[in-house]
Amino acid sequence: MMFNKLRNRFLLMNMVIITIIMLVAFGTIYTITYRNVYKEINMDLHRMAEPNRKMEAPGGVNGAGGTGVNDRLGSANPDAADSMANLDGTPKLDGDFPGGGHDRAIAFILKTDENWSITETNSRFDMGSEVYAAALEEAKAHPVDFGQVTIDGTRWAYSVQPDLSGTGYSVFFMDVNAQQSILNNLTYTFSAVALAMLGVIYLASRYFAGRSIKPVREAFEKQKRFIADASHELKTPLAVINTNADVLLANGQDTINTQAKWLHHIKSETERMKTLTNDLLYLTEMDDARTRMLHVPFDLSEAIDSIILTMEAVIYEKDLTLDYEIEPNLTVSGSSEQMKQVAMILLDNAIKYSNPQGTIQVTLKRHHGHIQLTVCNTGAGIPAEHLDKIFDRFYRVDSSRARKNGGYGLGLAIAKSIVEQHKGKISAKSVPNEKTTFVVQLD
Repeated sequence: MMFNKLRNRFLLMNMVIITIIMLVAFGTIYTITYRNVYKEINMDLHRMAEPNRKMEAPGGVNGAGGTGVNDRLGSANPDAADSMANLDGTPKLDGDFPGGGHDRAIAFILKTDENWSITETNSRFDMGSEVYAAALEEAKAHPVDFGQVTIDGTRWAYSVQPDLSGTGYSVFFMDVNAQQSILNNLTYTFSAVALAMLGVIYLASRYFAGRSIKPVREAFEKQKRFIADASHELKTPLAVINTNADVLLANGQDTINTQAKWLHHIKSETERMKTLTNDLLYLTEMDDARTRMLHVPFDLSEAIDSIILTMEAVIYEKDLTLDYEIEPNLTVSGSSEQMKQVAMILLDNAIKYSNPQGTIQVTLKRHHGHIQLTVCNTGAGIPAEHLDKIFDRFYRVDSSRARKNGGYGLGLAIAKSIVEQHKGKISAKSVPNEKTTFVVQLD
């Protein structure tokens, strides 16, 4: 349940962040497109108004000094008059406006007096008096340089320009349905793309969120198991100590010598607890010290030799045969004491689990560019399904036998931690009822 909540929070946070990014990106694109479209519309409206201003200017086609179109423009250039105005003096709408490009849009011009009464209309198509009246009413309500209005489902952009004479207004209208349709389609496209992307991102995020949380879940489960195993291991010696203390209290009149057996039991279990807590503390310190360990060169051959000399008496006492081959002057970088501990753990393991009158072989040599330490013992071996787990803390193939031998299942975990700290690898292979081999490989 806890990890499902963590995954959902991670998923929600991821979706919120991506949604915000998409909204910002799409909003920016839409805003830029919107401004460009309406900037172009505004420019088109002003191009429509430009000929009207020229005709109203002094000396223009409607200005002082002329009575007819040809008189106002001059007989020397009749083409200019034809290109700028209709016969009634209004700007032409049946071709490109000056500036070009307006033949692709429906447009019309309304001229009014100062009381907003229509005096002239100029349109390529007859829009009808109702449309003209409605359009003028909107323009009169909001007489702006650039505005928009919807009439009978059609979107129009308009511009209100006061006449230079001050006797009325010219209102220019342009159909912008096509441009508005582009913006609407852009919105629909963005919405569809956003929904599709969010769906894909949701599925991908859910998958990767599960994968991201998996190591956390495994670490949490290992920690729970570790705490449970440590508590279980401590409970047994504590129970023995408590029982023997009760026996001592029940026979308080006896002398210490007569109670020595119970005291030895307490002492033995105390030592076991001390060993366990020391191993646990060591593992914790190893985890914390991985990044700050000092690596110095040392003679690994000499370190392994010293451990073999220390363990020879124990091996002889157990009636086991020891064969070893140590290549001299093999140097590695790291901690000599820690590598001695690895060798001690592997040898102690070999001694504990060798069959009676069995054989232990230790080899240290250079192998394919690496330094390889091999510890092999004859015995019952390890089943294949356990080989990947024997380096886990508190893991034991045979719990009853391990407790009899005084083991807690921490030795191989410590050995693995040390080897990995030295940037090496440790592995095990076993042939049931024949032999087990541990291999440490160092660079």
